Amino acid sequence: MARLTPFYFIPALIAAVSHAEITIEPRPFSIENSFSAVALPAVEGVLLKLEPQVWEKFEITQIAAHGSKLAKGELLIRFDAEDIDHKIDDTRRQLKSGALVFAQAELDFTLLQASAADKLTTFRRAAEIAKEENHYFSQVRRKAKEDTASQALKRSEQILANQREELKQLAKMYAADDITESTEEIILVRQQDAVAAAEFALRMENLDHQRTLEVSLPREAIALAETERDTAISLKKAEVEIPRSLELSQLALEAQRSAQQRATQQLAQLEADRHQFEFKAPADGWFYHGPIENGRWTPAEVVKTLIHHGHPPIHNAFATFIPAGAKLNLVAFVNEATARALQLDLAGTATLAGREDLQISVKLLKLAAAPSPDGTYRTDLAVTWPQELTPVVGATAQIRLISYHQAAAIVIPTQALTLEADAWTVSVKLADGKTERRPVKRGRIHKEDSEILSGLEIGQVVVIPGDK
Repeated sequence: MARLTPFYFIPALIAAVSHAEITIEPRPFSIENSFSAVALPAVEGVLLKLEPQVWEKFEITQIAAHGSKLAKGELLIRFDAEDIDHKIDDTRRQLKSGALVFAQAELDFTLLQASAADKLTTFRRAAEIAKEENHYFSQVRRKAKEDTASQALKRSEQILANQREELKQLAKMYAADDITESTEEIILVRQQDAVAAAEFALRMENLDHQRTLEVSLPREAIALAETERDTAISLKKAEVEIPRSLELSQLALEAQRSAQQRATQQLAQLEADRHQFEFKAPADGWFYHGPIENGRWTPAEVVKTLIHHGHPPIHNAFATFIPAGAKLNLVAFVNEATARALQLDLAGTATLAGREDLQISVKLLKLAAAPSPDGTYRTDLAVTWPQELTPVVGATAQIRLISYHQAAAIVIPTQALTLEADAWTVSVKLADGKTERRPVKRGRIHKEDSEILSGLEIGQVVVIPGDK
């Protein structure tokens, strides 16, 4: 029987000749998975995050150094609060002033509401009186005034006639005497004056009668009609305006109430935001710039803002506080192929750069069932840290896990396999020196080797093509 070529010389032979041969022998076959991991707390630290309700300006005036160890109550970060303090004071004054304005508006509305019915009653009464006065004038008083004027004119005419008759009779009586006495003369003169006065009075009465009929009464009729018309219009207007004014006043009151409520809410929000201007250590522990969450420490651009006069992002974590004594595990994000090869409780080792002499025991604790947005799978490993080693958060380690091992397996170079229509095949050398394609069942693959589960036997010779 020909001498067999050792398996570890096969790659060199493949490169030197067009093909090589190997004789199937059982040997150990393992799949090692190697990847980097980061030391992170086993439990999530306290993330520092600004979550203001209304305030947006946060400027750093003091911040603890990255990686510093702090006691409970010591300052982590402080922001400049001058502007927000001024805003709170202004809002308080605005709220106090608004309370007075609201109280006055409430009083005005109450008074308007109480007087609305009385005002409408006044307008209705004025309209009713104007209508009644106009009706009475047109039906009764105008005719009465015309009659009174005519009667006064007639009386003046009668008085003049009487005075003239009396003068006439006196003249006849005194004319019978031969001598007119001085007394009689005086009486005649007096009567003549009375006649003249009666004539003047009649003339004035004629003027008054004419003006009453032609001017005063028509003018009064017009005035009363206009008053009736105007009071009716005023009543209709009041019936619309008074309820509308009451509604507008109520809306203004509600608007003022809403403004007060908003101002009260804004003050409460500002006062709540004011509490975020200082962060202190909740316990003894370590302070790190940048967020450590979901198994990742991602300082990225945020650390550039964590300086004096810097402005950290709002609504995003910008720093992390790790309580003292928090146990550190190793967290990695592996690709899909590696994740598929791993299983829980798988044991392995971790190596830290610079301390390769330490073989640190690890065990697969958690493996994500679904990938992260970047397509990787989170992998958590429990660690047994050596006593002489004190790791820090963020330290990196190289992980080695044996995910598959067979003590005696049939293994051939993957290059020897050919995928045909329905199966993998290999070229097997027969006893007469010829070759034959044999179907095989392929198992696991690691680097350049493939495990064969069936189709080959111990002692068979497999031909490996030199260029494939």
